[in-house]
Amino acid sequence: MLIPTEPIWIDQDDQLAELCARWQQQAALAIDTEFMRSDTFYPIAGLLQIGDGKGCYLIDPLAIGNLEPLRELMLNPAVTKVLHSCSEDLEVFQCWLGVVPAPLFDTQVAAAFAGLGFGLGYANLVKNLLTIEIPKEETRSDWLQRPLSAAQLKYAALDVAHMLIVYGKLLQLLKTTERLEWVKSDCADLISNARKADDFSEAYQKVGFAWKLREQELLILKQLCIWRETEARARNIPRNRLIKEPSLWEIARKRIQDVTQLQRVPDIPSRTLKNDSETILQIVSDALAMDEAAWPARLDPPLAQSEGPLMKALKNYVREYAEQAQLPPEVLIRKKDYEHLVRSGMNGGEYRLPERLLGWRFDLIGEGLLRIVRQQNV
Repeated sequence: MLIPTEPIWIDQDDQLAELCARWQQQAALAIDTEFMRSDTFYPIAGLLQIGDGKGCYLIDPLAIGNLEPLRELMLNPAVTKVLHSCSEDLEVFQCWLGVVPAPLFDTQVAAAFAGLGFGLGYANLVKNLLTIEIPKEETRSDWLQRPLSAAQLKYAALDVAHMLIVYGKLLQLLKTTERLEWVKSDCADLISNARKADDFSEAYQKVGFAWKLREQELLILKQLCIWRETEARARNIPRNRLIKEPSLWEIARKRIQDVTQLQRVPDIPSRTLKNDSETILQIVSDALAMDEAAWPARLDPPLAQSEGPLMKALKNYVREYAEQAQLPPEVLIRKKDYEHLVRSGMNGGEYRLPERLLGWRFDLIGEGLLRIVRQQNV
């Protein structure tokens, strides 16, 4: 089958509206985005690629004014949107169009369940299934420049040219192994997570060594992290350009309350010191004035070495199952899922599986994992 790979440039509203009306009748579309975010918090859409099996259409976000036909298409429940490793693409759609495409089929997720490998890149997936080489030279291009170079246009078109063929082959493999519903479930989770409203209240828990801080220090860190998350978005700058997490941790640990101390904290950008010192110090002061009822509980330290044998037993169980099922272990369970399970039973608690292991994964490994931890506790 001859696959069309020539790029078709779309920069007029009427062109896009006509195409979207046609695409509303398709069962599936191949989709990719190119974007820039080196100096911004939010990604800036530089290009949208859509492959429909008949052509590779490159849509110019910098020229299109009426995006409503595209929004309607992205939300059409009858059209499956096929993407590869789509988490960043979903963020682009959310920022640019204000919608998250649905339903979607992530070919990277599907490839893992089809036994082709975990975290497989798109070029390697195409090579694996179609024995076609895709060039990677333009991966770090400036997608906001106009006009785009011929090499950029070719690269962008090839990102969607073969995707529907890959999609069809993956569907066959997944139906044969009866794993298609697993892929659909995980892809639905990707959509759900992308649509969640921002919640900064737990951002402090991800800061390295936050577990070393005492309750009042944690409150300071929590308030500083909320400020950083809010301001990075409001100013549309990367978080670290405002201030890095280790600096926030140091401010919280030392309960810094004057400018001289603040200036001694490593790695705070000079612009932040100039513009935000007063705000930072006020956050610390306000946190120190709060009642103990507002203090967060101390965070769990890393698992003790004594939990090592249990963790090893759990990982061995999953690895053995994964080998038998010809699946990458990573599609079944994440590191934090192991930790959640082990921590739930510490100090006399009842072992509980994380929510992710309560769906279809429960019959595969969840029940066995519970059996292992309960046997260890006897």
